[in-house]
Amino acid sequence: MSIRLPFIKKKQKETIQLMDSKNVPNHIAIIMDGNGRWAKKRSLPRIAGHKEGVDAVVKAVRAAHQFNVKILTLYAFSTENWKRPQKEIEFLMKLPKEFLHIHLPELMERNVRIQTIGEFNALPAHTKEAVQYAIDKTKNNDGLLLNFALNYGSRYEIVQAMKHIVSDINEAKLTLDAIDETVFSKYLYTNGLHDPDLLIRTSGEQRLSNFLLWQMAYTEFWFTDVLWPDFDEAVFKQAIEEYQQRQRRYGGI
Repeated sequence: MSIRLPFIKKKQKETIQLMDSKNVPNHIAIIMDGNGRWAKKRSLPRIAGHKEGVDAVVKAVRAAHQFNVKILTLYAFSTENWKRPQKEIEFLMKLPKEFLHIHLPELMERNVRIQTIGEFNALPAHTKEAVQYAIDKTKNNDGLLLNFALNYGSRYEIVQAMKHIVSDINEAKLTLDAIDETVFSKYLYTNGLHDPDLLIRTSGEQRLSNFLLWQMAYTEFWFTDVLWPDFDEAVFKQAIEEYQQRQRRYGGI
């Protein structure tokens, strides 16, 4: 596996340059799909696919850093993923600690800041401890924001936002007439973040799977048959360059 290699080799820098380095999405969101199918194709247990998927996370971060992406949001664990077998869930909850234990020094070196969206407090204690340590360690960095969606579900997020709005109205902290799209967005996990410009989903599936439903109203979607463990800098580059061929009109002409 290549996850212990230096962050970006000189050769990689030479081979994955973008055609247009100025027109780069500020915020890229990725649905990391296909770990289980990758493992099944090789007659391996599903957890082997998840472990290999960590390597792809590193490659995505490398590419985002090199291409000057400002925010990279990774759909790491959804609220629906709790329905999976217990052993698989336990393994997934250990992955953040494994990833950060190996790669936090590299992330610090590259000025990466770590953040999460989702119901963080509902995660196991050991997962929260590892992630919170990384959040605290990188809080003063001002480079790429690596945003993990952990225990995240967009419908739940929207419902919770509505509850908080109603509560604030009842407490006279907010008026009904004051509510607009900007105000509503402030009640979401992503408050303060630029909405995604580009969504990448791997493994050939073409749906949002309850991910950033409000935030991706005008996001460009890009789907690939590549399974997540096979995702690399070249695929990341291809997604950005296809994004650069599109014209974003936001309902205009």
